[in-house]
Amino acid sequence: MKFEELNINKKLMETIHTQGFEELTAIQEKCLPEIIKGRDIVGQSETGSGKTLAFCLPILDKIIPGSGLQTVVLTPTRELCVQVSEVFAEYGKNLGIKTISIYGGVGIEPQIRELRRSDIVVGTPGRMLDHLRRRTMDLRNVRFLVLDEFDKMLEMGFVEDVEQIIRQVPKNRQTLMFSATLLSDINRFVHRHMNNPQVIQTQSYVDESKLEQIYYDIYPQNNKFSILLHLLKNNTSGLAIVFCATRRESDVVARNLRHHGIHASAIHGGMSQNKRSESLDALKNQQTDVLVATDVAARGLDIKNVTHIYHYDVPKTATQYIHRIGRTARAGANGKAVTLLTQPDHENFRRVQSNEELKIERADIPEYKSVSFSRGNSDRRNERQFQRRPHRSFGRQRL
Repeated sequence: MKFEELNINKKLMETIHTQGFEELTAIQEKCLPEIIKGRDIVGQSETGSGKTLAFCLPILDKIIPGSGLQTVVLTPTRELCVQVSEVFAEYGKNLGIKTISIYGGVGIEPQIRELRRSDIVVGTPGRMLDHLRRRTMDLRNVRFLVLDEFDKMLEMGFVEDVEQIIRQVPKNRQTLMFSATLLSDINRFVHRHMNNPQVIQTQSYVDESKLEQIYYDIYPQNNKFSILLHLLKNNTSGLAIVFCATRRESDVVARNLRHHGIHASAIHGGMSQNKRSESLDALKNQQTDVLVATDVAARGLDIKNVTHIYHYDVPKTATQYIHRIGRTARAGANGKAVTLLTQPDHENFRRVQSNEELKIERADIPEYKSVSFSRGNSDRRNERQFQRRPHRSFGRQRL
């Protein structure tokens, strides 16, 4: 299906053509006609599927500029908030529609001034509540409510904040929810706050012809960083994302990569907004080759041209693994997902392998040079100083 068949505003179509889009993605083709009809939607799709345009275009088509806040979009993270607001701003500028992004970690006064003349607000739940308590935001004229990456909002404990915000939005509205996974908690929320929604899902699968998935069974575990460094320097072309389990680990890994000559940036929820923005800007300006991230910080970010995914820490579930690897092997390009498996990761890796769709093959560890690895002033040590443990080879067995 092509965008011309949607019969939306000509100025929107001009921007679509300028951006080089012609045909709709799967989630857009299924969602756009239903949203245009005014239906509530529950959409399930992966990161990078084009869902932002799926709800952005029909909303912009119906907004009346200068009539107060008419759309509220809630996102779980600041990065996703900025990304979604940029899409609304880009496609709405020729229509005279003003969008504001509001999130914590920055001054609230500039947001208050911009809110007075904005048509669309994209925000994180905490800062949205701050404005509502200050009475600096009026939601009485809101016609569209979008809950983006709602499963992540549930996971992060935002459900009560979201409930408070919804109570101040008119019941006579169109509600659009998008989520990477459809959980039982989502179903309860849907029944309480949505009007006979259309549930739309896109097929989630791994294209084995485009994505190579391997793992290295590493022993002793202190060799993991040295192997990662070797792979980044010798086996990686293009942009790589290294996933870590914690904020601290992301900082430590990124710092050590920079020490050994890799252009790496970290991004996680514990960083100031300025630091997070710097990391994303470095990516956009091609000043960074490696992004070291936690799952929460990277959720929903549309990062293009990723050729390699490295699981420095193994995800806890197959679903989380699929979310990560979905960032590469896009638009017909090839990609590679590499899991650096050590003894503490075995339980998580068994859960990942329980998904029969995933074909993760064991690879032989290449010859590499052991390098120094520092955890900071309080815990400086070389990787080779770890205590050796009995090693069990991790096979393809399923538990």
